[in-house]
Amino acid sequence: MSSRTDLVVLDMAGTTVADGGLVEEAFAAAARHLGADPATMLDHVRATMGESKISVFRHLFGDEDKARAANTAFEEAYGGLVAEGRVSPLPGAAEAIAELRSQGRTVVLTTGFARVTQDAILAALGWGDLVDLTLGPADAGGRGRPYPDMVLTAFLRTGAVAAVQDIAVAGDTSYDMLSGVRSGARVVAGVLTGAHDRKRLEDHGATHVLGSVAELPALLARVERA
Repeated sequence: MSSRTDLVVLDMAGTTVADGGLVEEAFAAAARHLGADPATMLDHVRATMGESKISVFRHLFGDEDKARAANTAFEEAYGGLVAEGRVSPLPGAAEAIAELRSQGRTVVLTTGFARVTQDAILAALGWGDLVDLTLGPADAGGRGRPYPDMVLTAFLRTGAVAAVQDIAVAGDTSYDMLSGVRSGARVVAGVLTGAHDRKRLEDHGATHVLGSVAELPALLARVERA
């Protein structure tokens, strides 16, 4: 088995991308679109940051048609906020990705958003060629985090490593950590730039906790030396 961690799977919002709370704004807009009170839902939204958005709406509304309508409203609201220029790279994120790739690692960006929203974020940041592959839940059979499907889809599609142990996963939420652990990744790194704190990340399986994704290249180098 290789001692190198040559496949790196990174979350977007909160990990590599700063969106300034746009997820909550878009959820609130979606709830109001269906005549619901956003205040009654925000605790669940915060607790499930990182999960596929359609899954969150299925839980909140308990009805497939309402969930799909809410998801469409969410994606439209979030896309509008992105178009206003309200997303930006987290400090050091693009540089860390470039460094990882210069080291010969394959880098994949994943999200709980729909493809149209993911593409809008990438376009707004000028990140069209930044990574080797981008994935959302629909690319992994419809199941997003906390399932490991997106990580395993990255493993299968890229062919970058021979074993799941040679994967590193990084994210800012408990669901990112669960997804990484369930995939069998050797490194499951939590970052403190997003939704959840150190304790929550560690309680859900983080092998390491970093101040930001900018620290990831150095961490992988240390892990491989060890």
